[in-house]
Amino acid sequence: MKSFSFDTKPFETMLLGPARAYAALSIDYSEKLVGAQLEAVKAYTDTSLAQARKLLEVRDADGLRSYLEGQQQFAKDVTERLKGDAEKAVTLHQDFFQQSQKLAESSLQEAQKVAQSQTAKA
Repeated sequence: MKSFSFDTKPFETMLLGPARAYAALSIDYSEKLVGAQLEAVKAYTDTSLAQARKLLEVRDADGLRSYLEGQQQFAKDVTERLKGDAEKAVTLHQDFFQQSQKLAESSLQEAQKVAQSQTAKA
């Protein structure tokens, strides 16, 4: 009976290694994105609850006027926060794309090397 020998190194190099690297990159990206989203939700929740508490403190016309004037600053702060959160998300997306692209390029180069060495062996 003949024994069957299969070299798994090319398979590992061309398929499994890059797949693992991409999976790790995706998990890291997801962790960062979820963390940023949770941070944003907490900030928006804290801000909204603070505004609700300020509204509960309104007792008269002057208090209402003061509260309404504070709404301009509140709107400005929320707008700034939204802008910052959007920029953070864009930065995360761009970083993930660049790292994915580098990973694909290095995987392709490694696959070409393996293919050339397999051709040379044959």
